[in-house]
Order: sequence, then structure tokens, then C-alpha cells
Amino acid sequence: MNMSRAAIRYAKAILDIAQTSGKAEAVNSDMKSIVNAVSESSELKEFLASPIIKMDVKKSALSEIFSNVQNETNSLFHLLFENKRFEILEAIAVQYNRLFDESNGVEVAKVTTAFPITPELEIKVLAKIAEFSNKKITIENIVDPAIIGGFILRVGDKQYNASVANKLGELKREFAN
Repeated sequence: MNMSRAAIRYAKAILDIAQTSGKAEAVNSDMKSIVNAVSESSELKEFLASPIIKMDVKKSALSEIFSNVQNETNSLFHLLFENKRFEILEAIAVQYNRLFDESNGVEVAKVTTAFPITPELEIKVLAKIAEFSNKKITIENIVDPAIIGGFILRVGDKQYNASVANKLGELKREFAN
């Protein structure tokens, strides 16, 4: 069974529990902090994936790192402990965030910029999104210096490329003809 299918199953289960207890939003914040912690710390990622470190050590470490999380998030740690699946924690958290947004009619707009997005650029991007989506939008900023400047916007299966690298590529093609 592949990792992402398992992650989606866990995420759905936790979301169901959290929605029932009225804690879906609070658990969503927990999941965001888990994603940030694991993606920013290669040590934590390796620790969770290590076949050598005992499961109870992993569980108590997680309980310590994320000491102020909701009961539902703790029950996820317990499930992963019982099923020996700590390595998919980050994937579960990512899926939870996605499912939570979907259930609230929120669409995620991935905005790639050469530098961390500024409030001014965010306003421009939101205006562009409003042209083709009437959903509530969460902006996820991906920083990629290779685009030089401007931005690339992806919402669902639509993409709008306003990057400097793209414009330079178009110029090159025009001159080549």
C-alpha cells in the first residue's frame, strides 16, 4: 500500500473525528505546525523515518515537541505508534490541510515567486485569482529564485505564468523565428 493512500486514509479519519468534536480548525493548525516542523528539520524527518529508533521513543518525542496540540492530534500520534507508521506523519498532515480546505470550500493557490511574497504582490495575485475563481483562496507561497521576478500562479489545474523567466523565454522564441 503506497504512502500517500495511507496518508489520505489517516487524514480523513482524523478530520472526521475533529469535525465531530468541533475541533477541525484547531487540528488544522496543529497539522500546519507539524508540516512546518518536519519540512524545516531534516533531523526530525530522519528521526521519524528511522527504523532503528523505537516507536515509543518517537511517540514520546512527538508528544514533547507538540505538547500543546489537540486531543485529536495526540490520537493520531497514538495510531501511528500502534501501526508503526511515524514516517508518514508529514504526509498525513499535508493531506489533512488539503481536505480541511476542501471541506470549507477553500481553494489553494500556489504562488511561486523569486523572493518571499510581499503584501503588494499578494494583492495583485488575489486580484488575478478573482478573475477565474470565486472560492475562498488560501495562498501558498513557493520561493524559487530561478523565475527571476514576477510570479507563477497555479489554482487547481489552471496556471498563469507572469514570471520574468517566462517573458525572457518568449522573447528568445520571438527572436529565434
